[in-house]
Amino acid sequence: MKRRSLDPETPAESAEQSLCEALLSMKSADEMSAFLSDLCTPAELEVLVDRWRVVPHLLEGRSYREIHERTAVSITTIGRVARYLNQGSGGYLAAAARAARRQSLAEKRAGA
Repeated sequence: MKRRSLDPETPAESAEQSLCEALLSMKSADEMSAFLSDLCTPAELEVLVDRWRVVPHLLEGRSYREIHERTAVSITTIGRVARYLNQGSGGYLAAAARAARRQSLAEKRAGA
């Protein structure tokens, strides 16, 4: 990851915390989409989307080749996501679990 000299009055940890708080302050998927569109270049956003797209497939136990065929995401990216799913900080797993709960609730409401 690219690192540059930062103003000592704004440590990297503080800036990262501020970004996390900004992300958490979004109230809807539309707000988050607008924020991410402003924050990221189209290529950066595409990378994030590609990484997120493979998470459900990995959690279902699909092979890298099958995931690649279904998503067109590179095998390298799939491997990177798999590594962080297994050895990361738990962020992918927490987000995937919450997304699954939201989808389950939405399906229950639709069926009711």
